[in-house]
Amino acid sequence: MKTLRISDDAHQKLTAMLGDLTAQTMKMQTYTDAVESLLSQSVILPPELLNETQNFIDTNKQLGFTTREEFIREAIRFRLRFLKDDYRCVEIPKEEYEKTQQAIRDLDTGFLSVDDFIAQQIRKLLEKHAAWSRQKESY
Repeated sequence: MKTLRISDDAHQKLTAMLGDLTAQTMKMQTYTDAVESLLSQSVILPPELLNETQNFIDTNKQLGFTTREEFIREAIRFRLRFLKDDYRCVEIPKEEYEKTQQAIRDLDTGFLSVDDFIAQQIRKLLEKHAAWSRQKESY
């Protein structure tokens, strides 16, 4: 058996994880089990990406993310929604989006935002298409 020297903080975290694992599995666990569980649930990311993520969180506190883990979980959920084909993403250059937002405000169009404008245009088109389809079927 090999001995590994760890800090008191790491020891406390491993002990807590060991307790959690024991509670989940309802059987005694070892430190080896805890470390293996930790490693099997971990994702290794490059330090540059982690730093970029942390910097983004720090400069955008208004978004409500408090930890990198929270941000990464949300990013994965967001990406999975699109990969599952439930949604489509339409990219609009930020400059055009902001100009459109300003135009909506300046012209008093009745739309709440660019997103509202797009959603209403899609709904109108779908309603017109449904009416067109009904009319076509009646001939």
